[in-house]
Amino acid sequence: MYITILYVKLTFLHRKRMTSSRKHHLKSLCLSIAASFLAAEKKESVQEKNNFMAQIPVLNLSGNQAALVEMLKKLAQTIDKVDEERYDAEAKVKKTDKEIEDLRMKVVEIQGIKKPALKKVRMSADAMLAALLGTKHKASMDFRANLKEVKKEVKEEEEVGDWRKNVDEQAGMDGRKKKFETA
Repeated sequence: MYITILYVKLTFLHRKRMTSSRKHHLKSLCLSIAASFLAAEKKESVQEKNNFMAQIPVLNLSGNQAALVEMLKKLAQTIDKVDEERYDAEAKVKKTDKEIEDLRMKVVEIQGIKKPALKKVRMSADAMLAALLGTKHKASMDFRANLKEVKKEVKEEEEVGDWRKNVDEQAGMDGRKKKFETA
């Protein structure tokens, strides 16, 4: 806890405008205080461990076999009790975790789902297909490469010449030619 407070103070020091020597001095002071707090916490944890170990009674293994069997039965019973308590505590923790998750879901439902703003992404068509289909399928967007080449037939256009020539050819013996000559 103390370390987090010191960390906040250190980040606050960077925001204020002060000389670099003053910043370094304050930072070294904060770090020395944090080191002393860590040393104190370590000593405290060692002391707690020693106190707990002192509370455990020393086993007296000198005796007859019946006394040892009786002591083992008591140890087994205490182990069973501790296991039951541990199981009950785990069940309570799971139940409360599930309740917390349900409450979070209700809060999300009440607030409504906010859709994030979509960002514009420039991707090529190949990259988009690779992202959608995965790396297994490599499809290329070069559709023209897969097409058959078709040769165009060149139509012979009739030469447009003198119209009279065409009329002469089409007139035949019916006398259509005479219509044009008389006009």
